[in-house]
Amino acid sequence: MSERVESPSAPAGRVRIADVERTFPTKEGPRTVLRDLNLDVTAGEIIAIVGPSGCGKSTLLRLIGGLDSPTGGSITLDGESIRAHDDSTAIAFQEPRLLPWRPIAQNVALGLPRGVRGRQAKERVAELLDLVGLTHAADQRPREVSGGMAQRASLARALARSPRVLLLDEPFGALDALTRLKMQDLLLDIHRSQPTTVILVTHDVEEALYLADRVLMLRNLHAAQATPERPRAKVIALGSSSGIGALGSASTHEPAPQPAAESHRTKGSTARLVTVPGTRPRDRGARTFTDLRTSLLEGLGVHKLSIKENA
Repeated sequence: MSERVESPSAPAGRVRIADVERTFPTKEGPRTVLRDLNLDVTAGEIIAIVGPSGCGKSTLLRLIGGLDSPTGGSITLDGESIRAHDDSTAIAFQEPRLLPWRPIAQNVALGLPRGVRGRQAKERVAELLDLVGLTHAADQRPREVSGGMAQRASLARALARSPRVLLLDEPFGALDALTRLKMQDLLLDIHRSQPTTVILVTHDVEEALYLADRVLMLRNLHAAQATPERPRAKVIALGSSSGIGALGSASTHEPAPQPAAESHRTKGSTARLVTVPGTRPRDRGARTFTDLRTSLLEGLGVHKLSIKENA
């Protein structure tokens, strides 16, 4: 039996976003999605990005991953400008996007760096499958596994190149409530086992607070003065990973006081940048956790009255 080869290690990367703007041409004229965005992400940190539709969350991930370029400002990784399709970053999406004709192991192997072949490639894939609990499914095709298993394979594929920055665009949004909770814990296990910088886009405030060191709330530059909608479905989507009683616990507490004009504090894309107290794994029912969750929900236009009505 051969000895297990140590996984290739790359230091977690530091991302610096400086005065970033992204404007798109439209029939009605230029439309700016991001403006005056500044953020320093320390190496090994987990950052969650939340905000209303159209605020530029996914656009920002594409910029960090080198899939798009900013109209203004700069984004650097460890002091160097982000390059197009940079191997130092990897991205996983809400849909697993696995090739249906390839077994799980071969789908994971697609993420390996160029030039990794043979025994080294097989051992790295086996290590990743073990990390995400899919060793038993290595020879199964995507249609033969559950949604949660497919998403674990997508994570393993993203980790295959040992990225310095892992970008996650609502990776658990399509999963059922219980599977989603398990995937959150799996992500934290992976982060402990193979530390990397993680930037996560999510519509779920509870998920953001449970996983992240800091939460960046973006604003929709074209709807900053609009009266926010407060439908029931939006409250559930933003407030609870499990959908089971989480909003009820939040509604029993007074929200942490916030300055009345905080959501319009700047003209740029950043509405708030919140440091999440405590160490992971966090107690979802802790007073500090629920108060901060309620405060963030209100920043997104989901007010306490709306929470009570739908609890």
